[in-house]
Amino acid sequence: MSAPRPVQETDVTGATVWLTGLPSAGKTTIAYELARTLRERGRAVEVLDGDEIREFLSAGLGFGRADRDTNVQRVGFVAELLARNGVLALVPVIAPFADSREAVRKRHQAGGTPYLEVHVATPVEVCSVRDVKGLYAKQAAGELSGLTGVDDPYEEPESPDLRIESQDQTVQESAAAVHALLTERGLA
Repeated sequence: MSAPRPVQETDVTGATVWLTGLPSAGKTTIAYELARTLRERGRAVEVLDGDEIREFLSAGLGFGRADRDTNVQRVGFVAELLARNGVLALVPVIAPFADSREAVRKRHQAGGTPYLEVHVATPVEVCSVRDVKGLYAKQAAGELSGLTGVDDPYEEPESPDLRIESQDQTVQESAAAVHALLTERGLA
């Protein structure tokens, strides 16, 4: 009897976990907490932070509908590329339009790459109190327009793989819920 073959990196299934929600909903905080847990368990994981993507991959894009769609498709392409190579790509990006998110899902499906959508469904009232980047204050003062969920649309997912109401649980509990979903789907 021969010894079992060691697990190769290519044997590990990657996946994209897209965390969508309003600004200051907790998407990025949850993603980094989940990444920490996954790395502790030996998983290859990357967080495609929306702010970093805007700075390095989508510099020059604005916040109109077409530019937002372009940004989401770029992020989706990179996430799928990572995921099909065994990495868990955690994507905390607002992606306000359902059709943009659906196009990313379809790209993943066409390549046989797992894709999970997590709606961080924090109410706008809670997000505006958190106001991590000061966006809600700027919008209220008339210094900013086009704030997603306030004076620009946000189309909530109708049937996400998981819905998290971050205002009702800790960051660790939210990350654990996403980890449980990954485990259930054989992706953790």
